[in-house]
Amino acid sequence: MKFNRLISITLLSMASGAIAADAAVQPHQAPTATAEEAKIIHWRVPQISHTFWDIAPLEQPFTTSAPAQLQDGIATGVLGQDGGDKTLISRLASEIADKQHGEVDSLLISHKGKLLFESYYLRGRIDLPHPQSSATKTYTSLAIGRAIQLGYLSLADLDKPVLSFLQGLDQTKFVAGIDNITLHQAMTMRSGLKFSADRIRQYGSQPGRYYGIKRLQAFFEDSEAVTKQSQTFNYQGPNPDIVMQVLDAVVPGSAQDFIKQQLFGKLGIVNYDWRTEQDGVPTAGAFASLTSRDMLKLGSLVLNNGNWQGEQLIPAAFISQATAGHVELSDEQVQNFYAGASLSNSAYGYFWWQTAMQLADKQYRSISAQGGGGITILLVAELDLLVVVTGHARQAYLQMIAEKVLPAFVP
Repeated sequence: MKFNRLISITLLSMASGAIAADAAVQPHQAPTATAEEAKIIHWRVPQISHTFWDIAPLEQPFTTSAPAQLQDGIATGVLGQDGGDKTLISRLASEIADKQHGEVDSLLISHKGKLLFESYYLRGRIDLPHPQSSATKTYTSLAIGRAIQLGYLSLADLDKPVLSFLQGLDQTKFVAGIDNITLHQAMTMRSGLKFSADRIRQYGSQPGRYYGIKRLQAFFEDSEAVTKQSQTFNYQGPNPDIVMQVLDAVVPGSAQDFIKQQLFGKLGIVNYDWRTEQDGVPTAGAFASLTSRDMLKLGSLVLNNGNWQGEQLIPAAFISQATAGHVELSDEQVQNFYAGASLSNSAYGYFWWQTAMQLADKQYRSISAQGGGGITILLVAELDLLVVVTGHARQAYLQMIAEKVLPAFVP
């Protein structure tokens, strides 16, 4: 798709390509993907022998403090005029261009319902779906919320055993306690399933054998017994796999079509990819790819309590429950990945992370979708602030947002 009319204000340093607050104003077009780059929608695409690292880094960053109004359902405004401190955000953009914050591919900031800042660096493209890694889990959670809105599940069903929704399983072979796993526990990473390292390697080495409902059969046979003591936070792939299989079982047609038509389709998200297993069921833990603007739409849906442009797509009660901190996390559990000088009180909801962000003498509660590589959709409801980051560095960007973005939007 061409964006010939997307002409934006870019502040460029002629010497280094970095952005400076006092640089000359120049027209510049947002970067778009070439035909070959458009094929690279995951970190690795073995079918075409291409990887994400085959995408050529941008020769210069693209930034605008007055994002273009496209026909994509996203309202736009002007940074500094409609909110935010333009100088602070320009300084951050300059730092990102100089790689002071790792390998960032895009940074988008929305405030009070308007996209006020849009930028692309390195392998970021406005029309190229970016690998989402574990943020895919969060989208799986939103799909469950959509199923509840349409009556295929209820809020009460979240506390029912997942086995009550699943077909095609031989329960006589299960270890003890499988019937105690609920949707609530699976979405908070507390199914209680536990496997040996050898068994986990076996799952990965034989994908043709372990997929779909067959994978769940193996999980429920091979795990140690599930007990109240074992049902503690354990960030592992079987949990979202269970949730996706439940979704596929309860919605009409397939989970793949349901997500396409009833979730993404309702938001006008069409330029995306979500890998499926051999049985056609979408992967739940990873392997979705979305553009940065479409990530912004999903964040806006949550920030507006499940409402998108006047239509309630997900119950507000589910959004509240999904983004609540059901599990308090220790420093060891987050492994310092989501830790920083300004961050504290980490918690976990339905595949959503919660973190308190300290600014001066006040804390702001944030909720976020997180994926490896630096994939972030972060919301601070108190400030009506939404931040999207994509990248390809082994780090999270919560500390950067707390330290560099929040001060620009605090009254």
